[in-house]
Amino acid sequence: MRKLALNDEILMSVEKPARYIGNEINMVKKNPEQMAVRFCMCFPDVYEIGMSHLGIQILYDMFNQWEDTYCERVYSPWPDLDRIMRERKIPLFALETQEPVRRFDFLGITLQYEMCYTNLLQILDLSQIPLHADERTWEDPIVIGGGPCTYNPEPIAEFFDLFYIGDGETSYRELLDVYKQSRQQGDSRLAFLKKAAMVDGIYVPMLYDVSYNEDGTIASMSPNCEEAPEKVVKQVVTDMENTYYPSKPLVPYIRATQDRAVLEIQRGCIRGCRFCQAGMVYRPIRPRSLEFLKKRAVEMLENTGYEEITLSSLSSSDYEQLPELVYFLIEECRQRKLNISLPSLRIDAFSLDVMSKVQDVRKSSLTFAPEAGSQRMRNVINKGLTEETILQGAWEAFKGGWNRVKLYFMLGLPGEREEDIEAIAEMANKIAAAYFELPKEKRNGRPEITASTSFFVPKPFTPFQWAPMDTAENFEKKRIFLKGKVREQINQRSIRYICHDAATSELEGIFARGDRRLSTLVEKAYQNGCIFDAWTDFFQPDVWEELLTECGVDRDFYNYREREKDEIFPWDFIDIGVTKAFMWREYENARNEKVTPNCRMQCSGCGAAKFGTGVCVEQRIGTADGRGGCAE
Repeated sequence: MRKLALNDEILMSVEKPARYIGNEINMVKKNPEQMAVRFCMCFPDVYEIGMSHLGIQILYDMFNQWEDTYCERVYSPWPDLDRIMRERKIPLFALETQEPVRRFDFLGITLQYEMCYTNLLQILDLSQIPLHADERTWEDPIVIGGGPCTYNPEPIAEFFDLFYIGDGETSYRELLDVYKQSRQQGDSRLAFLKKAAMVDGIYVPMLYDVSYNEDGTIASMSPNCEEAPEKVVKQVVTDMENTYYPSKPLVPYIRATQDRAVLEIQRGCIRGCRFCQAGMVYRPIRPRSLEFLKKRAVEMLENTGYEEITLSSLSSSDYEQLPELVYFLIEECRQRKLNISLPSLRIDAFSLDVMSKVQDVRKSSLTFAPEAGSQRMRNVINKGLTEETILQGAWEAFKGGWNRVKLYFMLGLPGEREEDIEAIAEMANKIAAAYFELPKEKRNGRPEITASTSFFVPKPFTPFQWAPMDTAENFEKKRIFLKGKVREQINQRSIRYICHDAATSELEGIFARGDRRLSTLVEKAYQNGCIFDAWTDFFQPDVWEELLTECGVDRDFYNYREREKDEIFPWDFIDIGVTKAFMWREYENARNEKVTPNCRMQCSGCGAAKFGTGVCVEQRIGTADGRGGCAE
């Protein structure tokens, strides 16, 4: 098999050549000739972003523990190398062996966000793999998608042979065994895909037919063969102890976005924020044991040389043994002179005792996510935070020695009013004012309060999947209004306001709830030079605008309209456990500004109990039998 290591001339002509040479610390080396399955794991963005993705680190470690499998990696070439590869007809290659991606058995593409869709076509094109699944032969790898965007894979369904729905640790072994058997038996590619469709969590788009009503909504989506199930059930890791987690994660030679050891303390979330797709699709919450986390933390620090460790979770404060874990890490980091990062914290749950314990550890900024400025809007989105608890939490942070706080909010939430937007500026000002209540001798310079706003995008499998999305024009008006309100605040010198781009948010909304008919738009955008759309410097709004018109994509249909209660969604064939009926009830609760208790306080019958794990089988307060129950 021909190796494709780039020569020195090419490497010296591109930015950051270390993106393409491999051989990082902890990289796995195997003999490809002795492997039954070659799997190339891809993150369709630049190396520094892809190397920061925990999911790929976990799967890379898992695949390479299997004696019959060699997992390698590939990332999107930056535009400078992309140009050279096209000019010199160099096919895309994997980092470990520098061999062409097209020669692998599988190409697994992680779909983390909608604005990477043109990059996945870049990967296929540079790999010389046909873009459309129905044009591929056994000369091409099986292209499989995973990650958050697979919870509505339809806009890119034509480009994939398979999608894997859910936690990757559960069904991949069976899938690879089915593949090995099919190849040994001489099955056709279609025969293998039909067998793959019978593996739990696997969705094969070409085995389903979709019909549409006159108004453009879906009339039906059904399997076209007996092997394909009516519903594809997401995969859930139920045992968080005896599962895969890397003790020797890959360490790049250049600074990655996540340049630290990452300790995943739990999966799922109990909070039920109505805008949050992750909080719904990763239910139920499943914590890892304290001993497991201590062991992995020490191993990762010893095997990587990182100077910082961070806790990964949707809501770290809901990890019930957080204080004990942090105490342990504080001691480890003090001995090693390292830093601890504590993201995803709920202000009302942050422990003053824990804060005081980290006074001797190097401080970084704290990140809080009130999401909305007013109490009314926090009730609408089920955030469950009061202004009092937010300000109290900030005060405790300042007393603990922090002076940098990041605050995340959203604009364009359902039912939003002007006073709700103004409340964002007022809250940032109150937090800055709280800092100045400290005695001067205890202050660490001027506070740095960063208020960041993104634009609300309705996502599949959330109570707001029925909600209309605001227009880009309105988003821009709201951004300007809020910026002006920040400048009016007394402590505005201590407040920095930043905002996400409205045009990309609008496209994200179209793809998030889109259907198969959008594949033409994605393909034409790529053909017209659109890649790295998530990057401001490369995003081409004019090109996208022209193509939306050319392809007849109706913004009113995909973004601005409110969906009917019984409308068939493109993602309804996926069973995430949480039921559509529960999410509709939550949508109505949002309209009534009604808060739903979190999962540990009271079971709301979302349906996730079917998986029989995590919080769904814990003892809980607020229910007659101490366990609650499932109303669905």
